[in-house]
Amino acid sequence: MRLTALSAIATAAFVATAALPAWAEAPKVVVSIKPIHSLVASVMHGVGTPTLLVRGGASPHSYTLKPSDAKALSAADLVVWVGPDLEGFLEKPLQANAPKATRLTLMDQKGMTLLQTREGGAWEPHDHGHEGHGHKDHDHKDHAAEHDDDHDELNSHIWLDTANARAIVTAAAEALAAKDPADAEAYRTNADRTLQALDALDAELKSTLSPVKDKPFVVFHDAYQYFEARYDLSAVGSITVSPDRRPSAKRLSAIRAKIAGLNAACVFAEPQFEPTLVRTVVEGTKAKTGVLDPEGADLPEGEALYPTLMRNLAASLRGCLGA
Repeated sequence: MRLTALSAIATAAFVATAALPAWAEAPKVVVSIKPIHSLVASVMHGVGTPTLLVRGGASPHSYTLKPSDAKALSAADLVVWVGPDLEGFLEKPLQANAPKATRLTLMDQKGMTLLQTREGGAWEPHDHGHEGHGHKDHDHKDHAAEHDDDHDELNSHIWLDTANARAIVTAAAEALAAKDPADAEAYRTNADRTLQALDALDAELKSTLSPVKDKPFVVFHDAYQYFEARYDLSAVGSITVSPDRRPSAKRLSAIRAKIAGLNAACVFAEPQFEPTLVRTVVEGTKAKTGVLDPEGADLPEGEALYPTLMRNLAASLRGCLGA
């Protein structure tokens, strides 16, 4: 099957109109960020529409809750978020504004693959077995004991692995069915359709990225580890550990040396952050520059956002690394 056909199938499955029974008053669902909102919206298709907190090009790393957000939280029946490592701005408001709402913390869900955050700016050469990258299949029953010790070391950009997206969809469907038993069948039907779309999307992305999987590249911050692991890509470093903190001159020098030493093909900026740093690290090297967006800053919110986001990442990588 051609990629264009796979693309059409996967997108259609996210946005297809289903003949579902009308719900008099859908549960009030609040979701933190755009990629997760897209997946939850797909599960709620035909029943209700979740409310999104971090809109437009805003980043959860630096987001400030608005009065309208606090109002939405106070009325919420269910709040879906990744967890405090990503959406730190939500920790206190969840206690103060949504004490009775059910919280679906995705980092805690059974079947979620979690990766350890990588140290430093210049990582070791890519290991196709991903040994040392802290790759593990997360088991919910073990998480309570591990939470205080290693949760801070986990990379929270979990949605960039389509297998994790499947786990998110399944968890959302079950949480919604528990909250709204009358429409449980609709949620599970929507979830099944979305899982099929994710399988088609995954096959498409593997085909798109296979030709460039051995090309070394540098990212703005370590947001793409799940995407790299899923598609066997060769990122060799990040410019900054935290996108809201400017890296030191020593770090920039180390990254530039890594780019030159490994002949890195491309250095990727992000639309939410200052591109000057990217121009600084590629100066004097042969690396090209590109843009990766891990959260869909420039995409309209809704069901189609997630597959579009993932295709855009693949297209940007293929375009820059394959040129």
